[in-house]
Amino acid sequence: MQLHSLRRITAIGGGHGLGRVLSTLSFMKHKLVGIVATTDNGGATGLLRESQHCIAWGDIRNCLSQLVEQPLAAEVLNYRFDCTSSLHGHNFGNLLLYTLDQLSARPLDGIQLLSRLLNVDNRILPMSECPTDLIATTNDGIQCHGEIRIDKLPVMPRKLSLSGSVTATPEAIRHIRSSQLILLGPGSFMTSVMPPLLVNGIRDALLTTQAKVVFIDNLVDENGPAGKLSLAEKVGFIEKQLGKQVVDLVLSNKKENGLKLPVIGGLQSDEDVYYRHNTSNLLAKLEEAAKQLLVESA
Repeated sequence: MQLHSLRRITAIGGGHGLGRVLSTLSFMKHKLVGIVATTDNGGATGLLRESQHCIAWGDIRNCLSQLVEQPLAAEVLNYRFDCTSSLHGHNFGNLLLYTLDQLSARPLDGIQLLSRLLNVDNRILPMSECPTDLIATTNDGIQCHGEIRIDKLPVMPRKLSLSGSVTATPEAIRHIRSSQLILLGPGSFMTSVMPPLLVNGIRDALLTTQAKVVFIDNLVDENGPAGKLSLAEKVGFIEKQLGKQVVDLVLSNKKENGLKLPVIGGLQSDEDVYYRHNTSNLLAKLEEAAKQLLVESA
């Protein structure tokens, strides 16, 4: 089965990795949905969250900037105010999304309005419309709050969770359940891939969906404890957090003997940025994965 014939693809993650996947599959238009992590607490996003107690807008803005066709629009979204401005450290796209949220009934309304203004046909959904932070519980039982601190842990935590009462965006649950293919990653394993999977409604939808799930591995090992994990350990960590194995196939250049799942290798890096996937190559590998996992409808 070819990707363009699917009725729905859902990609889950955050930051540059999810944006790369979405831009690779942007031809799917409304049939492609991105569910974005909203737990980032660093950089411009962290500044805005600290002062306004809002969801993390940075990864959503990043995804939109990779989906717009006009380079100038992407530059505007990613514009960061310099030290000569009273807005030093803030990002224009984040402030714009926050402003639209303040004028809308819910965060998703602001995202959809900006998507229409930018002529982005793919749908971007926050994992939750409630502010929340990532929490890691170490093997000693100590809790570490916030992505910035978690990325600096010396070893992998025992488990990850979210602060407060976190409700999944209803549209995200619906799209997961109606998808034929779900993509996890690439990106920072603990702070981009995992947060959406920790939202109760999203986790439950992943456990019950009929969709096939593909995990897209990073081309280069990330800094921090997750970068030391083998592919089997990453998949095992997802299984442990969700309580069930949901991954059906992996895209990775790593050769693993302990992984009891089909693996498609041969991934290539972008010519300009060595740690980002080449979009043409990634598309070909996703097509190969779809053919392996999905049977043509009668």
